[in-house]
Amino acid sequence: MTISSATALAHPNIAFIKYWGNRDDSLRLPQNGSISMNLAELSTRTMLTFDPSLPRDIFDLNGTRQSGESLHRVTNHLNIIRGLRGVSVHAHIMSENNFPADAGIASSASAFAALTLAAVSALGIEMSEKDLSRLARRGSGSACRSIPGGYVEWYRGNTDVDSFAVSFAEPGHWDLADCIAIVDIGQKKVGSSLGHTLAKSSPLQEARVLDADRRIDICKQAIRNRDFTALAEVIELDSNLLHAIMMTSHPPLYYWMPATLEIMYAVQSWRKTGTPVAFTVDAGPNVHVICESDSSKQVRQRLSKMPMVKDVIVTHPGGKARLV
Repeated sequence: MTISSATALAHPNIAFIKYWGNRDDSLRLPQNGSISMNLAELSTRTMLTFDPSLPRDIFDLNGTRQSGESLHRVTNHLNIIRGLRGVSVHAHIMSENNFPADAGIASSASAFAALTLAAVSALGIEMSEKDLSRLARRGSGSACRSIPGGYVEWYRGNTDVDSFAVSFAEPGHWDLADCIAIVDIGQKKVGSSLGHTLAKSSPLQEARVLDADRRIDICKQAIRNRDFTALAEVIELDSNLLHAIMMTSHPPLYYWMPATLEIMYAVQSWRKTGTPVAFTVDAGPNVHVICESDSSKQVRQRLSKMPMVKDVIVTHPGGKARLV
């Protein structure tokens, strides 16, 4: 095989209806479906080069050579993709994020979506968006949602074949904004992969999963109808359910910080006084404050004035993973 290269860009996503817990950890088949929105201004850009002269895979993230678990996950995923072509050539992967990693902003979603698209392209494999989504899921569950664009549903499915994500509304369908209140950019002590395995130890997980389809239907309808009141209610409920599972797992996971709670209280107070705004929190302490774009300047100013908020990143509905 000769040297071959491709570069791909993918966006992280914010889950409105959360994914937490697998039926199959190796295939990353989720216990429930989920809903998300890609984030346009945030991205992972990955250049991958297959080079027969390399003795092993090399992975550089934001200019730093990786080893250990980080490299292991990338190599494992590339092994799946290499297996599709029946090749064993190693690769040099250079990946860059323009946002904090491991802080609840779905860095693994954009990372494995970009890695999947770049690797498939470099190997000359023709693949549908559905199959790209399925393949990205093998690296990181939420990565399947970063393959399509806009507002996305990940089907729970029953097997590897029917668990994938599709777009049900284009980015321009609803001009929402995600004002991400950054309260901590430190790496999480417990990563999401381990958190997924702990989910089944919570006595609340079964109830959360059983009610997931109802919440998905409400969320999709709210997005289709651009009904912010309905969206706010369902995404805050779903976020709280997620963290209830984490806090009641064995051992428990506590991602919230005091600042997280302060922002959540403030958002609900602002909504009561007439500002259409809602919160959702992924596996990390930072708070995604969702609003319509015409309110984003006001929301950003309010968040920026809170002493515990270190930064506010404003982003909007983003497109699909693409080659660059």
